[in-house]
Amino acid sequence: MNYAQMKERLAASPFRSRFGLADSDRAYLAEKGWSVLRTQAKEIIRTRLAPAHPANDGRQTPMRGHPVFKAQHGAAACCRGCLAKWHGIPPGRPLTDEEIDDIADLLIDWLRDKAGDLSTFPRTPDLFLQLCSRSR
Repeated sequence: MNYAQMKERLAASPFRSRFGLADSDRAYLAEKGWSVLRTQAKEIIRTRLAPAHPANDGRQTPMRGHPVFKAQHGAAACCRGCLAKWHGIPPGRPLTDEEIDDIADLLIDWLRDKAGDLSTFPRTPDLFLQLCSRSR
């Protein structure tokens, strides 16, 4: 599953193609950075999609709120039914760690594609990385 391969298919879907990012989403992406977003995406996938039978499957992903939710809808990774239909991941079994990583990569690629240039938004430096680089 790769966003570059899926992009044309997703664009052909009126439902999938309507999802984008607001300036507030783009500001959030710029502030948090891609590493934090990938961690958040993996946690959302792990809690909402990874179980064999997720709670409220088909309705567990809000349409707005966190940018990852928008990416899930835009990349057809919002429920186990969409994962089966669009990505060939069968329902009824837990997602593997590799599938969770692949879905997170897909969502980050979707977000990067929709975000465009984030350089005009303020960025909060990662203090942990700064401390680690100073201690070397």
